[in-house]
Amino acid sequence: MSDNDQIVINPTGGAPADACMIILHGLGADGHDFEPVAQMMPRPDYAQVRFIMPHAPRLAVTVNGGMVMPAWYDILEMSLDRRVDEEQLRRSAQRIQAIIREQIAAGIDSRRILLAGFSQGGAVAYEAALSLDQPLGGLLAMSTYLATADSVSLAEANRGLPIEIHHGNMDPVVPEALGRAAHARLETLGYTANYRQYPMAHAVCPQQIADIGEWMTSRLAQ
Repeated sequence: MSDNDQIVINPTGGAPADACMIILHGLGADGHDFEPVAQMMPRPDYAQVRFIMPHAPRLAVTVNGGMVMPAWYDILEMSLDRRVDEEQLRRSAQRIQAIIREQIAAGIDSRRILLAGFSQGGAVAYEAALSLDQPLGGLLAMSTYLATADSVSLAEANRGLPIEIHHGNMDPVVPEALGRAAHARLETLGYTANYRQYPMAHAVCPQQIADIGEWMTSRLAQ
């Protein structure tokens, strides 16, 4: 993957990375969107963490009048069920899986790789993590929904995947009902997911950022 396609923050002091956190942005943004959040994450002594924030491709988005913008996939309808272009979503998920495999090839144990996504990026993160044939260290889904709930091919390797779900209770873009529906569906499928609600709209907040840091360090301390 070219550096032009993603933002990479390597461990400080030139130490080789032995862990990785990949963060996927939302619709209309780019990898820089979560760069400040990555910079705010703890740097524990027991983990040399590389942060990777890929940029989505530019696509025409139907619900935005066909406007071309950074998007992981086209959104065809803004109904509560969120009709999307699942083929484009899966292609984006395959790209993220390729990044994960690059990190594994570079010497990082897959169980020390964390995948996070916000809004559209979260839908891609769900698909990429749940269908990956190598076990990940954790999945963080922020203000998002399980767009491929009926079509995702669940991989046995990630049946025990630790999943953390965060959502704002005043989200006008992705209603919290969609976050809770994802949580319920995952539990029906046999996954264990921790759900956290925050007093916010479609965003991240300081308490959540602190919680993400704690989640990241606890996952990498395993």
